[in-house]
This record gives sequence, C-alpha cells and structure tokens, in this order.
Amino acid sequence: MRYISTRDNNMKVTSARAIAQGLSVDGGLFVPETLPRLPEGAIDELCSMNYRQRAVYVMKLFLEDYSVAELTDFVTRAYSPRGFDTPRVAPVKKLDANTHFLELWHGPTCAFKDMALQMLPHLLTAAMRKNGEDKKVCVLVATSGDTGKAALEGFADVENTRICVFYPRDGVSDIQKLQMTSQSGSNVLVCAVNGNFDDAQAAVKDIFSDPDMREELSQNGWMLSSANSINWGRLLPQIVYYISAYCDLVNAREINAGDPVDFCVPTGNFGDILAGYYAKNMGLPVKTLICASNKNDVLTDFIKTGTYDRRREFYTTISPSMDILVSSNLERLLYDLSGGNDAETAGYMAQLREKGVYTVSDAIKSAMDGLFAAGSCDDAETKSVIARAFKEHDYLMDTHTAVAYGVLEKYRAQTGDKTCAVVVSTASPYKFCTAVLEAIGEVPGSAGPELIGQLESASGVPAPMPLKALSGKSPRFTDSYDKAELPDVVRRFLK
Repeated sequence: MRYISTRDNNMKVTSARAIAQGLSVDGGLFVPETLPRLPEGAIDELCSMNYRQRAVYVMKLFLEDYSVAELTDFVTRAYSPRGFDTPRVAPVKKLDANTHFLELWHGPTCAFKDMALQMLPHLLTAAMRKNGEDKKVCVLVATSGDTGKAALEGFADVENTRICVFYPRDGVSDIQKLQMTSQSGSNVLVCAVNGNFDDAQAAVKDIFSDPDMREELSQNGWMLSSANSINWGRLLPQIVYYISAYCDLVNAREINAGDPVDFCVPTGNFGDILAGYYAKNMGLPVKTLICASNKNDVLTDFIKTGTYDRRREFYTTISPSMDILVSSNLERLLYDLSGGNDAETAGYMAQLREKGVYTVSDAIKSAMDGLFAAGSCDDAETKSVIARAFKEHDYLMDTHTAVAYGVLEKYRAQTGDKTCAVVVSTASPYKFCTAVLEAIGEVPGSAGPELIGQLESASGVPAPMPLKALSGKSPRFTDSYDKAELPDVVRRFLK
C-alpha cells in the first residue's frame, strides 16, 4: 500500500517513508492511497482476540512493509502491563442501558494519546531502518496538553532520536505542565510558547515546510519527524480502539454483531474523531460520529454550516486540550470527501492560511451531513455534567469527557436517537483536579499535584499512580519563547 499527499496525489511513498517523514514536503498530510476494508467475518474473529492482538490485525491492513512479527513485538512492548494499569488496555465501562465510556487513559501519562504514542516510537525507529536512513531523527511536537507528555514518555532516551515539545505557556493544566516540564531523559526539550496551541502548531508546520531548514539540518545529520496526529503512524493506532470497543460491546452482549453504534468524541484537532471515520469506512457499523467541542466551537460550526472560520475569539477553557482553532486533521477528511481531489483540498488550506476561512463544496457538505453530528458545551455546562454523572452514576470524569457526554445528551434530546452510544473518554479526571473538584462541590485547597489527594478523598476514586508520583517533583524546563524564535530553538537543540 502506498501513501499519498493530500495536496499532491502524485507524491507516493511507502508507509515507512510516510511515518518517518511525518508531513509531506508540500505541507500536505499522508493518507492511504486506498482504504482497506475489514474482511468478511472480521468482527467475529476480532471479538475472540485481546486488545494487543486486535491492534496487530488492524495495523497490518495498513502497513504492508511491516511484518506481523514486528508488529506483535511493538504491540507487546507498547501496551505492556508496566505501562497500562489494566490488561484490557482500553476498557469499555457501562453507564446505563445504552451509554458506555471507552476509557483511553489507563496508560503511563493517563491520557488517550498513550494509545498511539506508546506505539509510534517503535514504528518510527523501524521505519528509519527500513528506509536505510543513516540520519538521526528529531521529533517535533506541538501540544495542547496531553500529546506532549505522551510523546516525551514514548521517545525519552530512544537511541538516535531527540524530541522537542512546544506547549502554550498559559494553556495547559498545572498537572499537564508539571508532567512535561519534569520529564527525564537526555534527549528531550520542553519549551513554553508565548501564545496558544495554534501558534505552536503553526510554528511546527512552518519548520517542516521550510526547505532551507530541512537542508541545513540534513547536512548536520538530522531529519525531522512529527509525533502530532499529522503523522500517519500516530493516527493509525487510534483506529484500533474504535474497532476494539465495538468488539467489547458485542462480547458483553450489549449489542449484536452488525448493530449500529454512535461514537461521541471530544476533539479539537480532529484526529481522534477522524480515526473513527476511518473505522466506519473500513466497515465498522458506526451510525453517527458526534463531534463534541468546548467554547472553541469552530468544528461544531463547520460541521453544521460547511464554513470553517478561525477568525474568532480564542478561549482558554477548563478542557484545554480542545482549545484549538486550526484543526489539522480536517484536511484528511476534506481530501477523502472530495473524492481525492488534491487541488480542491490544497485550495481550502490556502484559503485558511491566507484568509482564515473557507467554505466547502455542496458535495462535501452533503456527505458530512450523512456522517457527522456536532455540538458544544461551555465551562459551566461541563461542570454540571461532571456533577450530575458523579451524583447519579457514581462515575467521575474529566473535563474533556464531560464535554462529549454533555453533547451526547443534547444530541439525544434533539433527535430522539436511542442508538447504543460510546463516549470516548480521553483523560483521567486527576489531570484536571481544580475543575473536577469545583464541579463536585469542593473548594480546591491548593494547586497542582497537591490536589490529587483532595480529589481522591472527596470522590473515593483511586488516583492513577503516574499522577500521584508527581508529588514533590520540580520542573527541569522553564524557558518560554515567542513563535518566531522556535526555529532557532530547534537549531540550538540539534547542535
């Protein structure tokens, strides 16, 4: 299987090359030339497997230049009991008769990004070998909170790699910030950006798209890659957990094989819900993909109107990983829904870059209407959802999961849809202690990791050990930079 750029479908590379590069040199994103379908009987076969086996099965459909033996080894190491606190890896928890939560935060950094970023280092280092690459690789990451720590955890001290993470200085929670800035490892760098996530993301894309900088780094023995979901090797493992969740529902006799399921996904950069879209197109019986936004509701407006307009106020919310106005992975959806029209896709991206707004064709808007629903929750609604779920169901959720559950409730009230639904739960509530404590009626007594014990006492829900271990840690990295300074930061890091 070859991979092509969303902006030039004559640019074809192997999966190993796509994963090693991360981003196409024309600024486009790599996508499979053709999307594989689940073979007949695949759901029954997958139902008999555990999560690790399902991951090998699904990823092998996309990675022809990786062997089953390689993928089995990678999966065994990525989803080991040492890193994940449950043998189910991504368990599905039942809330009521037709509502379930897919918990993706049982890994080493307590966020859904672990599902992909524990796998990506293995895929990337193998890709370098397959490509005969003798250069070392620098992984650049822009993060709105969770990707940064998950990538640092995956790549720390990996041979022949360095990783540089940029996060918005005032746009992450205290726990998220300490997780990143206290990261150990001789090959890591963490920098605050004087701006929001979009500033950090734009800087990373500019660095990738600068041919002079690529050549300069190449002469010094370095190549760049990405751990953001613009990298296909990061997005692919996320497809697995949609298929696995469906199998778990079948095994639990909550549904029969072939029954439709809705997924409600909190998303800012569109990667998480895009993985669900690919799973649906592979043949998974998904009825509706419900896109959940916080007050930064650019995606909700886009899905409802067909116009993407980032020219709006940016809000810092209690669900910071969704505080994004430029959703990179939407480009992959536009490419697919345009029938693989690279010129049309590139045109939308140029309009977004130059004018800050674009409107898709009637054909794309019509296709979206049959696939997606969308809604949003502000901070007050998010806290209300946390309080209600805790009081009525004794279920404690984080601020991002609460956005999705709130949007699902609104969607059901508006449509009457009673389809079995899965809320994609993206982070432990202990990553956002202040907001969760306030939501359940407690007054936070301090800040940062000191609040973990308070939330544990107030809720009776055990805190994850990786977060409890933050107590007493001090930051290693304290520098902050303007967006324009970031290319020089990378240059200095790689000297």
